[in-house]
Amino acid sequence: MIKPDWLKKPSTPLVSTADVRVRITRAGLTTVCRSARCPNMGECYSRGTATFMILGDLCSRSCGFCAVPHGKQAGVVDPGEPERVADAAKAMELGHVVVTSVTRDDLPDGGAGTFANTIHALRCALPAATVEVLTPDFKGDYFAIDTVAAAGPDVYNHNMETVREFYGAVRPQAKYDRSLDFLSRVSTRYPEVTVKSGFMVGLGESKSQVVQLLKDMRKAGCRMVTIGQYLRPTKEHLPVVEYLRPEVFHEYARLGEDIGIEKVFAGPFVRSSYRAGEVFNKC
Repeated sequence: MIKPDWLKKPSTPLVSTADVRVRITRAGLTTVCRSARCPNMGECYSRGTATFMILGDLCSRSCGFCAVPHGKQAGVVDPGEPERVADAAKAMELGHVVVTSVTRDDLPDGGAGTFANTIHALRCALPAATVEVLTPDFKGDYFAIDTVAAAGPDVYNHNMETVREFYGAVRPQAKYDRSLDFLSRVSTRYPEVTVKSGFMVGLGESKSQVVQLLKDMRKAGCRMVTIGQYLRPTKEHLPVVEYLRPEVFHEYARLGEDIGIEKVFAGPFVRSSYRAGEVFNKC
């Protein structure tokens, strides 16, 4: 399927992204921007921002849409990673720090402790910055969810990714209701934390399915939602069924906010952490 004109993003000169690339490499860190082949990587790097990906670079799950490499982990966690993330974020002078991870089903806590330690390290290094985490579902383990939420992130994001009917193909090792329960637990037990989620379109979902997902997210306590176009990373991933026009994203944003979600950020190139600080400040 040929990409339409509105999905042709201008290339970014490598020289303008060099500073972030060098800082990340020297710190021995990984960004989801690179691992997930995000189309916004050049833009974000050139603006001096990046989304840190902790807990290694191999995901224990194999979602049909995701470009992050997957495979078996050895149960090893780098105890120095939280401090390195904090040091890199401080050197980059970030005002809003976003931290995500691969899924680590091999760990007893799914990596929740490392998330909490990273939040604490960021608070020490950058006390004025806001902190956003995007975590896997931890298999619905309340202890793991609470471990991260109790560490005090400003934003707790867990992505729904797609409509209920597509979970079998898109997120075969996840459960729609489990992810909703995750969001609901954080919003109910930690009202001071802004709950966020996001999903893709273009996989063949109907408008009514999107509206139902938005209603479910609102009921679960989501205050912020991102909606972006699914872009097939390789031929081994799910095919794109439809490229939605920009005006459809505008309509979905309006529908979501009419439903009661405080801020819906929607557009062809919108991703979970794209301009995350700006979106948070508008919520």
